[in-house]
Amino acid sequence: MTSSSPEATVSAINSESAHARPALLRTPRLDGGDTDSKREEIASYFVNTFDTYTSLFDCLADDEGYFRKSIPLRHPLIFYLGHTATFFVNKLVLAKLLPERIDPHMESVFAVGVDEMSWDDLNDDHYEWPSVSAVMDYRRKVRTAVLELIESLPLNLPINWESSWWPIVMGIEHERIHLETSSVLIRQHELARVKPQPAWAPIRETGEAPENELITVPAGTVRIGKDYDDAYYGWDNEYGSHQADVAEFKASQFLVSNQEFLAFVEAGGYQTDRYWSEEGASWREFAGARHPTFWRWQNSWHLRLMTEEVEMPWDWPVEVNYHEAKAFCEWKREETGQPIRLPTEDEWYRLCDEAGVKEVDENPANANLHLDHGASSCAVTRFRHGQWFDVVGNVWQWMETPTYPFDDFKVHPLYDDFTTPTFDGQHNLIKGGSWISCGDEARLAARYAFRRHFFQHAGFRYIASDAEAAQPNAYYESDRLLAEYAEFHFGDNWFGVDNFPKAVADISLKAMEGRNTGKALDLGCACGRSSFELARVFDRVEGVDFSANFIRLGVEMAEQGAVRYERVEEAELVSYHNRSLKELALETVTDRVSFHQGDACNLKPQYDGYDLVLAANLIDRLYKPRLFLEIIHERINDGGVLVIASPYTWLEEHTPREEWIGGFKKDGENHTTLDGLKEYLGKHFRLVGEPTKVPFVIRETEHKFQHTLSEVTIWERLPR
Repeated sequence: MTSSSPEATVSAINSESAHARPALLRTPRLDGGDTDSKREEIASYFVNTFDTYTSLFDCLADDEGYFRKSIPLRHPLIFYLGHTATFFVNKLVLAKLLPERIDPHMESVFAVGVDEMSWDDLNDDHYEWPSVSAVMDYRRKVRTAVLELIESLPLNLPINWESSWWPIVMGIEHERIHLETSSVLIRQHELARVKPQPAWAPIRETGEAPENELITVPAGTVRIGKDYDDAYYGWDNEYGSHQADVAEFKASQFLVSNQEFLAFVEAGGYQTDRYWSEEGASWREFAGARHPTFWRWQNSWHLRLMTEEVEMPWDWPVEVNYHEAKAFCEWKREETGQPIRLPTEDEWYRLCDEAGVKEVDENPANANLHLDHGASSCAVTRFRHGQWFDVVGNVWQWMETPTYPFDDFKVHPLYDDFTTPTFDGQHNLIKGGSWISCGDEARLAARYAFRRHFFQHAGFRYIASDAEAAQPNAYYESDRLLAEYAEFHFGDNWFGVDNFPKAVADISLKAMEGRNTGKALDLGCACGRSSFELARVFDRVEGVDFSANFIRLGVEMAEQGAVRYERVEEAELVSYHNRSLKELALETVTDRVSFHQGDACNLKPQYDGYDLVLAANLIDRLYKPRLFLEIIHERINDGGVLVIASPYTWLEEHTPREEWIGGFKKDGENHTTLDGLKEYLGKHFRLVGEPTKVPFVIRETEHKFQHTLSEVTIWERLPR
């Protein structure tokens, strides 16, 4: 733009034809420069995106194309026409940047899309959709409102997560995602419902398909994940950090072409069960799939493009879902005797490094991206990247990796369910972008994932590797009690109260000064924070708990260095948290910690020879605390230490009344739990110092906390 003011910029933008398709602008940097030029740049980026998206719907032949579903499992296209506009309004209202809604009915009807759980999860709900003209009129109002906001909203650089400009850029990038997903739905429509448009013409060049070959990618280390102060917009799952060592592998020089995939089809690959996973075979039978979904047989093979069918371009990449790609790899493995499979996300980044792929910012791109070359795929031999072709661009590439959060993952409060619903092991990553991918989608950091039976403009390349495809942990603990304990052990401190498992571990370690620190038992360890803390000093720490679920979280933290859980905020509203040993400075102790399920009142013989036994908040939850106190000395070395912490909350739901050791009248006098401890431990232990009251806070919701005092007593094991 050459105008000198935002007002001039907006005027120039509004004079552009709503039906033209100018070249797609690249996603802007959100730092640097002066505020006036950045305001103009974002205004241009908004209108470029908004008008391109509107023009995509020119590819529908009539109003029926808006209201008849392309596929049963998604809304009709009228929804997607309105959805991206209402997204702007809903987020800007949430951010308190718009004083009032533009059309509350529209902003309700078009608010939530569809991500069905399975291919047969049909949604036959009836919707009263507004007319096309009403939605177009609504879009014009939203366009004007957003431009007015861009023109008037105070701007301070850089634009980051906390910036009032972030939801504006979020809305633009969201619409760019739907530019692609809506083009897929148009492609899945009946031909009678669409019509070719010059602005959306496909690439026409085709030729002979190449012979594919495997080229070695040397071993190396990948480091991925965006810093939270990155200069470019990103979705939440792009941020954080991840590092991995990648073993040597071989990657196919080309994406799998239609010609190469034809061999699988003609070999009966769709009819051979052993090539298909159980999930894949179920989808195949439900869909009646016998060839790729965009292939058409009309005396010879044809290919369905967005608005037309053409004779099969055999040198273009095949477009399939994950199940079909994986089945092909199994067939290829059997045919060649090589360990063929889909690449992992880490291996794709390693391939990018070896191929010398950088961000594709030039215009036109040296890749089939950004709609720079036409509205379709092209020959797999056209864009070379190092020794390979189409490392980025042409079609998305299915990964073997289900999407998962990086370390230090956070959700943005304005869009807290963008990614987290996909952390279920059922959404696999696609990488590299397609011919229509633009904005954030076209950057190397992009991390988009779809259910394995979904169709995008997606194909694949295969690799050969002896290494197993690592499956990351994407699961967020949602059990309310387990999540509360994960927060209690590894989460935030509340009301100035220190972390309790760490506090009792520190007290225990102080008591061990000048004593042997060979082996410790953390009895009733729950999620294991105290076990890790004790391992800072002890050679060996064994955490034992009656609950297998608690132990599982401890094992997960030890093996993966992190746990993930949902924290309840209010009723059904939750936030998502990732806690790591690294941020607790405990990442070096895991080889000295082990976790086991066990009963404190009936410990197995191998739990023996301890210099320290810590029983934190345990005795008033035991079914036979007297028995525990009478025999625990057998497990502790002479001169060793027993640390007991308890709020002395005796409840019959945990401990029969006759088993309580205190908290009642005895011979007409108060008999406290401390009295009981002295009675049962006095024969084998000496009380060291005075009891100490240590506070702890358990967070239940944003507005409800339990604040408790636990009394800590330290007991020295007397010589035998």
